[in-house]
Order: sequence, then structure tokens, then C-alpha cells
Amino acid sequence: MNTDLSSANTVNTVAPAIFQRLTPLAYPLVRVTAGLMLMPHGAQKLFGWFGGYGLTATGEHFAANLGLEPGLLFALLAGLIEFFGGLALVLGLLTRPAALIVAVFMAVIVSIHLPNGFFWPNGGFEYPLMWGLIALAIFFRGGDRYSLDARLGLRI
Repeated sequence: MNTDLSSANTVNTVAPAIFQRLTPLAYPLVRVTAGLMLMPHGAQKLFGWFGGYGLTATGEHFAANLGLEPGLLFALLAGLIEFFGGLALVLGLLTRPAALIVAVFMAVIVSIHLPNGFFWPNGGFEYPLMWGLIALAIFFRGGDRYSLDARLGLRI
């Protein structure tokens, strides 16, 4: 019986110590992951990578199906924001401006998908809403200590 209590006490003392050491990595994990997950969407639009259609076809889709004119310009802006905004989040470089641009972009995407309801598989707005709120949280927090902003002494 003492063995059971002793192992329980070990877990109760070791677990908080591990969490305490890993806690500083939680925010960079969210920031970097958000950036890495945005970048392929931009690469689809800009370069046709990852099963995307490239700039011209994406622009045609934006114009014909979403009513965004000029479609090519909107496709370019969306691709640039997703790819380079995502890269900025990954690096933690100009983190707040990049996150704000991504958040505003996602608000526009939410407005486009609003008529389709909430659920993303039905063309709804849940996915861009989630990413917009994550970008907004990153905007509030900034680059934090594990970022190029901190490394370069940028206070923006």
C-alpha cells in the first residue's frame, strides 16, 4: 500500500514540475502552429501547391462564385496574407501587425461564409472564426520571448 501512495506522490510532485517547465512553450506552440497552418492555404492560392489551383484559377473562383472583383487581386491578397502572414507568425517577426492583418482578413472570410451557417463542412464560418480569434489573441500578446521581435528588440 505504501508503494501505491509513494508512486501517487511522485506523480503529484513530478507532473507540476514538468508543467511548470513546459508552460513557457505553450504560447509559442500556438503562434507557430497557427502560422504553419495558414501558410499552405496561401501556397495553394499563390503557387498551386498542396492541391491548390494557383493565382489565376483562384481569382476566377473568387470572382465567379464569391462575387469578389477583381478576383485576381483578391486572390493575390488572400494568398499573401495567408502565406506571408503565416510565415511572420511562425518567425514571430512583426507579430502584432501580421496577426492583426490575419484577424481582419478572417473577419472578411467570416462575413462571406455567414449565409452558409456555422458548420465549416457546409461552407459555414466556424473555421475562419476560430482562426480569426486565434490571430486576435496573438495580436494582443505579441511575439513573446521566443520570437524574432524579442530577439531584435522590436516593441510593436
